[in-house]
Amino acid sequence: MSTRLAKFAIGQIVKHRIFAFRGVIFDVDPSFNNTEEWWQSIPEEVRPRKDQPFYHLLAENDQNSYVAYVSEQNLLPDETGEPVGHPHTALMFEGFDAGHYRPKTKMAH
Repeated sequence: MSTRLAKFAIGQIVKHRIFAFRGVIFDVDPSFNNTEEWWQSIPEEVRPRKDQPFYHLLAENDQNSYVAYVSEQNLLPDETGEPVGHPHTALMFEGFDAGHYRPKTKMAH
């Protein structure tokens, strides 16, 4: 399985291409790195390829905040310029400027 460079960066705000949510990227896997059960749970007609970057997002929709794992093919840049309302953004990022979050230089466990 070949991998390629990620199109999006940590701290960038993105939105899902199909579903109504947006989020800030806090980690990137160069290719699929979740369980086979998780992958199989996605309906086959919208199931993403495994040979692409997958992004960990602090995500939000109209109802709640959560962590999402999304393939690159299903993401688009969010162009609202608005911050994400996820309550954990302050744990991973130290600021928000010009539509991007600045990652903390050192994260504590």
